[in-house]
Amino acid sequence: MGRSVPSPSGEKILAPNFFREEEKKLTFWQRKMAKKKKGSKNRRKARRKVVRIHARIADRRNDFLHKLSTRLVNENQVIVVEDLSVKSMLKNRHLSKSIADASWSEFLRQIDYKATWYGRQILECGRFFPSSKTCSHCGFVLPELSLSVREWTCPDCGTTHDRDVIAAKNVLTAGLAGCACGGVVRLPVPA
Repeated sequence: MGRSVPSPSGEKILAPNFFREEEKKLTFWQRKMAKKKKGSKNRRKARRKVVRIHARIADRRNDFLHKLSTRLVNENQVIVVEDLSVKSMLKNRHLSKSIADASWSEFLRQIDYKATWYGRQILECGRFFPSSKTCSHCGFVLPELSLSVREWTCPDCGTTHDRDVIAAKNVLTAGLAGCACGGVVRLPVPA
């Protein structure tokens, strides 16, 4: 399974890797299509197969994102998201396929318009806020934390943190504090 979408309550929602599940089948049919003579009926058949696989991946991903975004908007009055530069993150060759497969930008777009529909508040936490490196108990900030470290223990208070859950808690806290103090806030348009 793929990366998880954590919530401050500790629930992790695994993002299914729809592209990775179909990758071998897609590669097979793309190779078959490449070997066919251009303009032939067999090439058109192979192309149709490739298009169907891509459509299936997109449909499954959109279905998952719609169900998850609707659930999150229905369950919460205020949603705080981290302002990530997804376009820049896609330049990392080690993470780009997983990020693209999770479709973060589309997920945020869906949450944004559904929150507007249902009259919910969307708050943004700053891009450079050290959400996964900050202890939620004592406020200690680790100087460095590599991406491979999924759990860490605070050297100040000794609390053990799951990287994703602590990031979700800190993003929520920072977003709500920003709202109270006049930080970055996007309010829904009144109907």
